[in-house]
Amino acid sequence: MAYQTKHVTGWVGWVWFAGLLMIMSGVFNVISGLYAVLNSDIYVRMPNRLLFFDVGGWGWAHLVFGIVLFVAGFAVSVGQAWARVVAVILVMLNAMTQLTWISVNPWWSLAVIAVDVLILYALIVHGREAKVLSS
Repeated sequence: MAYQTKHVTGWVGWVWFAGLLMIMSGVFNVISGLYAVLNSDIYVRMPNRLLFFDVGGWGWAHLVFGIVLFVAGFAVSVGQAWARVVAVILVMLNAMTQLTWISVNPWWSLAVIAVDVLILYALIVHGREAKVLSS
């Protein structure tokens, strides 16, 4: 019986890092969403901007999305294969919602989009290595 060693590189750390960034991004979305829901009158509304809901509506969307992103980030961190697929979809959706949110909070949205790009890189290019460790 031949024993096969599993090849693991340092990129597994990037996958764990992506999971932790997803958890952090989820927490940030929850905080941003709660703030928008509780203080929607503080945000400045600009005419001729792309914002489909009022700020409170986007706050609820960010709140729910942040919770889902947090759970998926935790699943990615423990090496669940299904979580990588779900995480890629969620992170892409998060980046798109941040593009819509950019008229309300531009610098924050750009920072979150940059983090999302790092997460996508780690999950898409090196995500399979995390599965090796969990099996």
